[in-house]
Amino acid sequence: MRKTIAVPLAVAAVGVAGLGYAAGVEVNLYRVRRFELPVLDPGSTPVKILQVSDIHMVPGQRRKHAWLRSLAELEPDLVVNTGDNLSHPDGIGPVLDALEPLLRVPGVFVFGSNDYYQAKKLNPTKYLRRGDRSHAPKRERAQNDWHELQAGLEKHGWLPLNNARGSLELGGRRISFVGLDDPHVKRDRYELVSGGPDVDAELTIGVTHAPYLRALDAMASDGLPVILAGHTHGGQLCIPGYGALVTNCDLDTGRVKGLSTHTAPNSRTSYLHVSAGCGTSRFAPVRFACPPEASLLTLVPRR
Repeated sequence: MRKTIAVPLAVAAVGVAGLGYAAGVEVNLYRVRRFELPVLDPGSTPVKILQVSDIHMVPGQRRKHAWLRSLAELEPDLVVNTGDNLSHPDGIGPVLDALEPLLRVPGVFVFGSNDYYQAKKLNPTKYLRRGDRSHAPKRERAQNDWHELQAGLEKHGWLPLNNARGSLELGGRRISFVGLDDPHVKRDRYELVSGGPDVDAELTIGVTHAPYLRALDAMASDGLPVILAGHTHGGQLCIPGYGALVTNCDLDTGRVKGLSTHTAPNSRTSYLHVSAGCGTSRFAPVRFACPPEASLLTLVPRR
């Protein structure tokens, strides 16, 4: 009888310990992952891009705040912010302050649904049942003051790319961008930005928050050599040795984070980098086998 009772108690103890680790330890184990992308012309000087994503800032997150400020020490040439900066309506001031050292660097950004809409309680098991389909909000939802967030980023010269194209001069070279508003809530309108790479730029980069296949197909089909996205949290709760169970979109779990490629129906292929992000919803503040991250992407000449 004692053995029968001991087994479930042991399992429960392991589960509680794992939850404590996921909520109290790994969620603060910030790291920088590094990748090289051979996409520049031969003889070109490398370009260092820092991608930050899914910050989900809540007031009082001192460790995250300090780590974000420290990223300026990487001395990137460009910062790409792929959205979901907020998880609390009062997070705008804290996230802008955390990003302040990086705002001195040229940057671009798109928004995710959590920039527009206030975070709400949810049942996380729905992702295991059916994922989370792309959908516009079915009812009126409380909004964040995303206009204030956008103004705070633009004030420092960062370029908004929500269904927009743009370009920046980086040390005498022109880098162009094709951006989409968040496909997760069906705000993407690729027809407004289609047209392929900027012929006057050294490189054109696609930027979107959520890596839904329709967005990736459109960008790759259009000949964009690089696509940057976030949204997935890298699966957030992963199984060691196996990986992510879900991606929170229709992307396969094999590409839930990191560098891969995407081939469109017309057989054109782009590099795809999906950031696992550095935060979580305040209603699900856990990570397991998927540490919070930023990515330093070094663009180098083609081999």
